[in-house]
Amino acid sequence: MDDLSEQARATEQVHEDAYDAWRSSLATLLGDAALLARWQERRYRFAHRVGALLTEAHGAGSVTKGPVLYGVFAAGAGLCYVGQTQEAERRLRDLPVGESHHLANTVPPEVWERVVVIRWPLLLSGAPVPEQTEVEDMGAAVCGLALEHTLQVATAPPLNSRRRRTSGDWRPRNLTQSRSRGAVHAQRIPELRRLLLAAWQTLSEVEAPAGEAIAVTDVGRVVFPSMLHKMHGG
Repeated sequence: MDDLSEQARATEQVHEDAYDAWRSSLATLLGDAALLARWQERRYRFAHRVGALLTEAHGAGSVTKGPVLYGVFAAGAGLCYVGQTQEAERRLRDLPVGESHHLANTVPPEVWERVVVIRWPLLLSGAPVPEQTEVEDMGAAVCGLALEHTLQVATAPPLNSRRRRTSGDWRPRNLTQSRSRGAVHAQRIPELRRLLLAAWQTLSEVEAPAGEAIAVTDVGRVVFPSMLHKMHGG
């Protein structure tokens, strides 16, 4: 028991030291008005590059727009967050900037290892006709929520697994017992869910092409911010 306590204290100290080093580094980077401007420009330049790779046409891949599911991985932590949008062309550009999305505030894009994007409507042709009719009946917005719920339950990303509370702390979310619209409607599309999880597994394991920070497939793309940072810096 003492050994476990000692290990916990050591882990906590490492965390505190890293946090202090982070604050100290920021104090240096924001040391005066000119440095602040330089920091702002550098961060936006990198975020803009990531956003462009997530959305713009690349090689045989067309512009990413409309409904998608996406997931962000960081080195060490692995999959951090799973989300969905009906406006990929806007939402994915904003994702690394963080102006209307909380993710980049907690996990900066400079430490993202990969971002997986699935254009789930492209999976529909592989689903049975009755399920295609179900999707048409429920609409793309509700289907996107259903698929998002499916993926969150299957992968349990830490940033989707808790909610902030007004008291300043967090409470766990029991995704498997959710009665949200997505959870309720997910049961209507079992084969589409299976196709989604198979596509997710494939894209999650894609390697970055030599000299590239993006891999494009027939149902989506994988962007590698960590590779982009190595190639171009911040």
